[in-house]
Amino acid sequence: MRKMALALTTTVLAVMVAVPLRADVQAWQEEWPDTDFSKSAVDFREILSGGPPKDGIPSIDDPAFVPVAEASGLSDTEPVIGLVVNNEARAYPLSILIWHEIVNDTVSEVPVTVTYCPLCNSAIVFERAVEGRVLDFGTTGKLRNSDLVMYDRQTESWWQQFSGEAIVGALTGTELKMLPSRLESWAMFKARAPEGKVLVPNNANMRAYGRNPYVGYDSRDKPYPLFLGALPTDVNPMMRVVVVDDEAWTLPLLREKGTIERGGVTIRWVAGQNSALDSGRIATGRDVGNVIVQREGGSGVEDVVHDVTFAFVFRAFTPDGRIHGLETPDAR
Repeated sequence: MRKMALALTTTVLAVMVAVPLRADVQAWQEEWPDTDFSKSAVDFREILSGGPPKDGIPSIDDPAFVPVAEASGLSDTEPVIGLVVNNEARAYPLSILIWHEIVNDTVSEVPVTVTYCPLCNSAIVFERAVEGRVLDFGTTGKLRNSDLVMYDRQTESWWQQFSGEAIVGALTGTELKMLPSRLESWAMFKARAPEGKVLVPNNANMRAYGRNPYVGYDSRDKPYPLFLGALPTDVNPMMRVVVVDDEAWTLPLLREKGTIERGGVTIRWVAGQNSALDSGRIATGRDVGNVIVQREGGSGVEDVVHDVTFAFVFRAFTPDGRIHGLETPDAR
């Protein structure tokens, strides 16, 4: 079953890379009869089919967890999305998220959506309650600027994962609230949340969990042809950057300095986290390190909403944003 899943994903990726599928609104309307295509915030030509159909990459809607002390199968340096809400801590391994991209969960009575877009290395957590209604999210199979386009099952509006904004449908213009989270190593999560829980597969044979279907992606000179925008020329498009609001810092700069202070925000880098997008096994990916972003808040030091993504993604969605550290354009 695992071999079949990996072979299927490899085939889909080959189609994605070879033939970007442009917008066909008439076909969309047939597949999405409940989506209001008269409302949109973007040019439909920017939205491409990524290959899989609606829910072809299945979200996790009934997540299962085990206590940190009982978890097995994760190496200390494997990446997880660490989330703490009202002192309740949960870890979502990328070894699972890379195959599902979305987890609909409730943490300490707060409905959340935990998301990971592999083509952007973008890990973002949102509150999924909007105007008194709790939304459930799935994958459309579409991409914009190589970024996951989600949809909510209540209105079938389409949402941009990178920004949390509804870009097509009845809720166009609505923005989801982002919650502070960390893309961190399993060891770091365990150390700060020993009483926490970690996501486990509902069916261990459903996908090739632990494998990376995008081998060598973050060592490319540019993203897959699914990205139609202009690539930055002053920075390696595939360089990782730390994004806080409309500013970004390259990881080479952060690694060199160790700590960066900016407007009351402290950004730190600590070694010891595998890239999920490097080798065939996530546990053997190269060390890209951990990023912690915090500020002094009313109750002490607090985590700050941020993202660790690629430079081409930041430029596509924040064309006027500044990238600090361009003196190392060829470094990764």
